[in-house]
Amino acid sequence: MFGSKKNNLKVDTLIGQSTEIKGDVVFKGGLHLDGTIIGSIYAEDDSGSTLIVSNNGVVEGDVTVPNIVLNGKVTGDVYASEKVELAKLARVSGNVYYNLLEMAMGAEINGNLVHRVKEDKVLIEHKVEENSEVISENVEEQDKLD
Repeated sequence: MFGSKKNNLKVDTLIGQSTEIKGDVVFKGGLHLDGTIIGSIYAEDDSGSTLIVSNNGVVEGDVTVPNIVLNGKVTGDVYASEKVELAKLARVSGNVYYNLLEMAMGAEINGNLVHRVKEDKVLIEHKVEENSEVISENVEEQDKLD
C-alpha cells in the first residue's frame, strides 16, 4: 500500500466494481474487491491470505482474515490475525482487531482498535476447547439423569 510492497501481493480472485454478492465469502490466497459484498468474509488464520478492498469496495459484514489492505468501506468488525493496512480513504464502522496496524492519515475507524497477539488466539482456542469439554460432560450427566 505505502510503496512497492503493493506490487508483491498476489491476487487469485477479483470481484469487479459492478458486482454485488449477497452472502458470506470464504477464500484462500488473494482476494481483490472492487464491488460490494453483503455478508461476512472469511479466510483461515494460518492461510496467509490477503483481502484487498479498493476505494470502490464495500463490505457490509464482519471480515476475518490474516491480512487486509483497506482503502474502501467496511461496516462490521475486522479481525486480522496478522496485519491491517488502512489507506487514506479507508472507512471502518466497527471494531478493528489487529496484530500489526499501518494507518494512513485520513483513514477513519468508528469503533475500537483492539490489539491482539497470536498468543491470544491460542488462549482463546484453549478456552473454547475447555468449555466444549465441560458442556459435553454436563450433557452426558443430564442424559444419565433423564
